[in-house]
Amino acid sequence: MPTMRELSQDHKICAILRNVSDEIVVDYAKACVEGGVSQFEVAMNTPTAPWQIARLREYFGSSAIVGAGTVITPQRCKQAHEAGAQFFLTPSAAVCTLEYCRKSGIPLLPGVMTPSDVGLCLEYGFDLMKLFPAGDLPAGYIKSLKGPFDGTDYVAVGGVTPDNIRTFFQNGFVGVGIGSNLFPKEYAAQRRWDLAAQAVAKLVEAASGV
Repeated sequence: MPTMRELSQDHKICAILRNVSDEIVVDYAKACVEGGVSQFEVAMNTPTAPWQIARLREYFGSSAIVGAGTVITPQRCKQAHEAGAQFFLTPSAAVCTLEYCRKSGIPLLPGVMTPSDVGLCLEYGFDLMKLFPAGDLPAGYIKSLKGPFDGTDYVAVGGVTPDNIRTFFQNGFVGVGIGSNLFPKEYAAQRRWDLAAQAVAKLVEAASGV
């Protein structure tokens, strides 16, 4: 199993799937893959998240990486693990998840916002973290964190859009997570997966070469 750092190096953009219907989840993910994004986070507060994780793992095999997000309780840890999630993400520094992933050897991108959050994650051996909500924080906030916490790196989640994605990378983030801003909602509603793939491709292009 690759480490979280290795996954981040290979996948600058993670597509966040939250409350995507079972009927279209494969087509939705296929459009992302066709656009150049092949790392997925299925949010565990989606009612059928374990099924979707297992379905995407089965469909894509080794051509995509499928993880579980919002893994903030012991029950969700167990459900995500059993469904075959290849990595976990959290919106906060949830101790139960930090302990579970360290014990189980599951790659984890823990959510942080404060220096205390960062310090806690480092205690558990996680030095790559998800800064959330990144879009609500000052542009220089990441530099302020990296000052005292040298050796740490961050993935931006929350508020990433096609218009600002490049700026996040320029500010020092090693990756981003994008949910509803992957492509316009009407593309999914109208099943225009060709247009969805084109929109994702533009995101990939904006993030490249930074």
